[in-house]
Amino acid sequence: MSTSLKKVIILAAPSGAGKTTITKYLLDQFNRLSFSVSATTRAPRGAEQDGVEYHFLSLAKFEGLIDDNEFLEYEQVYEGVYYGTLKSEIDRIWALGKVPVLDIDVKGAIRVQQQLGEKSLSIFIMPPSIEALKTRLLKRQTETEQSIQTRIDKAEYEISFSNQFNAIIKNEVLATACEEAANILIEFLGPEFTK
Repeated sequence: MSTSLKKVIILAAPSGAGKTTITKYLLDQFNRLSFSVSATTRAPRGAEQDGVEYHFLSLAKFEGLIDDNEFLEYEQVYEGVYYGTLKSEIDRIWALGKVPVLDIDVKGAIRVQQQLGEKSLSIFIMPPSIEALKTRLLKRQTETEQSIQTRIDKAEYEISFSNQFNAIIKNEVLATACEEAANILIEFLGPEFTK
């Protein structure tokens, strides 16, 4: 991929808005996209594998990489828990001639966009409403009421940054939101980047 085509797709959303599902849809539709595996200091959950869902790093290793300026973006999302995008991961995907897709938090997305400018396309996935978001989180049955309220409070905060994104997709009907994301992506990457 030529230097001029080194672009990045960024998706961000409040928890439960459908970002992961839309990201998977785009990866299935476009074989020239590649998922950018984020780094984190949290422990693997269930069957998660290092290098597949995340690069699982110790706190010391993560902080050492911060000191060495190895991250495109990083965030301490919760106390003692970092997430970040390694520059080496983006370079690895570009070396394959593909376009990295970042599924990251809102602040990280804004930082990447500020650094890469026109090389990046940032898409904010908006829930239909805060009530709909709460219903989705409750249906998961994976969290406490307090944990859900924390996520709702965070969602309201994150939505306040949505106007800083290149595009906003309101996810009321998932199939429609997926198609809208695909169309925005083709517009950004050019007509030769077809499904």
